Amino acid sequence: MNKTKWFCMLTIGMLTAGFAQTKKDSVKVETLGEVVLSDTRFKIKRENSGKTVVKITRDEIERNQGKTVAELINTKSGIEINGSRSVAGQNLGYFIRGGNNRQVLVLIDGIQVNDPSLVSNEFDLRLLDLNTIDSIEILKGASSTLYGNSASTAVINITTRKAAEEEFSASILSVFGTNQTQDNLNYNVSSFTNNISLNGTLHKFSYVASFGNQYMDGLSAAKSDNPEIDPFSRYNTGIKLGYEFSDKFSLSAFTSIDKFKTDIDGFPPPNFTLADTDDTFTSEQFRFGLAPKFEYKNGSFQVNASFTKINRETISAFSTVNDAESIIVDAFNKYVINDKFYTIIGINYGDYNSIFAEEESFSNSDPYANVVYVSDYGLNLNIGGRLNNHSEYGSQFVYNINPSYNFDLNKGYTKVFGSYATSFIAPNLSQLFGFFGANPDLEPEENKTIEGGLEYNSKDGIRLSGVYFNRNEKSTIIFTSEYENSEEDATVQGFEVEAELDLIENLQLTANYTFTELIDGERIRLPKHRANAYLGYDFSNETYASINLQYVGERSDLDFSTFSNTELDAYALFNLYFSHKILDDKMKLFITLDNILNEDYFEILGYTTRGRNVSVGFNLNL
Repeated sequence: MNKTKWFCMLTIGMLTAGFAQTKKDSVKVETLGEVVLSDTRFKIKRENSGKTVVKITRDEIERNQGKTVAELINTKSGIEINGSRSVAGQNLGYFIRGGNNRQVLVLIDGIQVNDPSLVSNEFDLRLLDLNTIDSIEILKGASSTLYGNSASTAVINITTRKAAEEEFSASILSVFGTNQTQDNLNYNVSSFTNNISLNGTLHKFSYVASFGNQYMDGLSAAKSDNPEIDPFSRYNTGIKLGYEFSDKFSLSAFTSIDKFKTDIDGFPPPNFTLADTDDTFTSEQFRFGLAPKFEYKNGSFQVNASFTKINRETISAFSTVNDAESIIVDAFNKYVINDKFYTIIGINYGDYNSIFAEEESFSNSDPYANVVYVSDYGLNLNIGGRLNNHSEYGSQFVYNINPSYNFDLNKGYTKVFGSYATSFIAPNLSQLFGFFGANPDLEPEENKTIEGGLEYNSKDGIRLSGVYFNRNEKSTIIFTSEYENSEEDATVQGFEVEAELDLIENLQLTANYTFTELIDGERIRLPKHRANAYLGYDFSNETYASINLQYVGERSDLDFSTFSNTELDAYALFNLYFSHKILDDKMKLFITLDNILNEDYFEILGYTTRGRNVSVGFNLNL
């Protein structure tokens, strides 16, 4: 029986079995009253938001246990996390709306966590354990007004797990499975993921403590005839504490250590072509933070402060050691006037340093303000500005104008929205002073983004949206023999379409399509066409199954053997998931089957991707 027939029979069988089950209440996706946060920093209804916000809830995370943060984010519209389907230690490229890593800002519990010692200043998502996360919001488009430098194509706002209301709660997760290529389907167990979390609330005191680890081997980073194994191991430890001194004043604190080690393959001399090598890469990040909050009538004053210490080492023909530190303080006051005007005024301070040939540093002190108006007749307006005060590049003003209008319907609403926003991206310390291609004469990059779209949302479980975007980059930082500013502007345009549908009782379909067109400039690994579809069915309160399709179109990549571009073929991946709860819903058993058709493809030219793989696991809640 060929693969296509096998897949069709499996899918039909899954759905037929589902329809045969006794109908019970199920967990439904309620999008009409959904609340979003990232685009205004206030909790407002989605219908009053004028931005494109993707929200990944805890329920969705629990139905993707065993995956990585990058894999889950990669299922959303407008986003391509390149490397997330390859060997576990593969470098990740954040290609969102035609941008790259340095144009994406990552927040964890409201605090910027980007790494000043990395070439593109990004936060490395490989450090995170998905099981420690409560929700993820992805705000697409320029958002420098509220979030500052790097927030040009997206803000990924990650919220960690909250304490349970009872005095003691525990969660134990364990997953094991295969990690194999398309050519070596031996189904040996070579992937292990474990996590334990203890949390609870004792009167006014709350606590969350977690530990997790992941280990994977079985794959080589480089695709070769005689591959050697490149194992990956990660450890995560975190503690979050909170205390409510009164109804008006509370304090939370956290500390975490996230680290991983991976074998990598490189470009050894004298040929400088990709080869199986005994290279290794380690990364460790220590974070500590405090967040006092004072609430008063109609408003609140809050400070998010953190200290981060980073140690990274590459052992190869081009060995490097990076030690970096950053201090972030974001102090802001939020005030609501007559339930119509939502105002925020704040100042964001950052101090960054990293050791290269010698210690280098820069800092920023950015005052910002934003106002959101929510009318009684459908008009919403989001306007703000920020003055970027950079120690090396002086002052740069950025702003956003974001109107939207709701048309109230009997069973929902239709929303029209648009925005114009600017952003400022300073060169990173590594680009200015790093080990390879540093150029201290680099200028900042400037971006302008225009968006316009429609959204329909109904009580019948239907949400449809479409958005057009156009982004222009000036002084884009590129790499030739060194880092330099491009003399030509880069322009990217495209559109995103999303749909969430309750097809019948207990059967939900989520789908998205993204078209991205590079008008001017150069990009590699950026697909013009990209689509995801997710079909999930609740057999009962205890049993759930889903099938996921991911399609990535043709794109170009750089062939380092010839230093010329080559086209990579399009590919489509099918994944299955099944879970069942036992022991009065305290334990969930689940199984995943990824790349069930064993598609052979490249994410990055010359590097291994994963073939058909299976994993099984359990999650016990006490």
